[in-house]
Amino acid sequence: MKIGMTLPVMEPGLTRQDLEAWTKQIDSGPWSHIALGERVLFSNPEFISTLSAVAAWTTRVEIIATISVLTMHDPVLSAKQFATIDMLSEGRFTLGVGVGGREEDYQAIGADWSQRRWALLAEKVKIMQSIWSQELHPELGPELFSSNGPEILAGAVGPKAMSMAADFADGLAGFSFNADIEEIKDSFQRVITAFAASNRAPRLVTSFWFGLEATARQDIQIHLKRYLGWMGEDLASELSKTAGLAGTERDLKEFLLEIKAAGATDVLLVPTSKDLNQLIAAEKIVASIV
Repeated sequence: MKIGMTLPVMEPGLTRQDLEAWTKQIDSGPWSHIALGERVLFSNPEFISTLSAVAAWTTRVEIIATISVLTMHDPVLSAKQFATIDMLSEGRFTLGVGVGGREEDYQAIGADWSQRRWALLAEKVKIMQSIWSQELHPELGPELFSSNGPEILAGAVGPKAMSMAADFADGLAGFSFNADIEEIKDSFQRVITAFAASNRAPRLVTSFWFGLEATARQDIQIHLKRYLGWMGEDLASELSKTAGLAGTERDLKEFLLEIKAAGATDVLLVPTSKDLNQLIAAEKIVASIV
């Protein structure tokens, strides 16, 4: 199992120095991946620009988009943007895609919330793939570094969505809200079942929020009250009491080993603080596993 770290892009007050320090620390450490996701009406830096910076700042780790809400975007422009990141990273880019869950993000950029459908997502991914294979718009650049374009992971949840995703994706970009091993096992089984029809072994990626040591639960609660604020203050506050993994370094190591035993190919840790010491503490655990 490979282990990666998500950048703390959803934390307030980020500077270039914060992002560069985290990025270079991850690239030089025991991590296999670096990840970040997309939001619009939030304080995070813009998604594509940040992916490009990460591609330029790194030389080793795989860069995983977790995830692009592709149903909000034009697939031709997206194909060009992601081809550029593939080129800048020299083939180290993997694209997670999904439909998102925030209507306000769609509305803010003039996208149609009614288009939040997996059938449309599948159509848009296939348009991008046809561009990358030069079947469509062969004049569109840049030239890919990888042979077929970025690998695709699906941020699917239900069996119907996963069944559709098996037609265009290489695996799952999953997330366990409560850092629950049974939830993770269940999601893996749904993916394996969906991919069985095509006789393919899917990539099984999961992720979860974490906080370490004395301030662990406090960090998670502060982070999620902001991050989940779109759900309403009361619900965000209640969910933050149990979400993620708040514990010691030993707790984190034991949970990672459980995920490995469940058959994960990859796991991504999601920080709830921009404190670089959280990253460094997690590195010690990862180094003892990989």
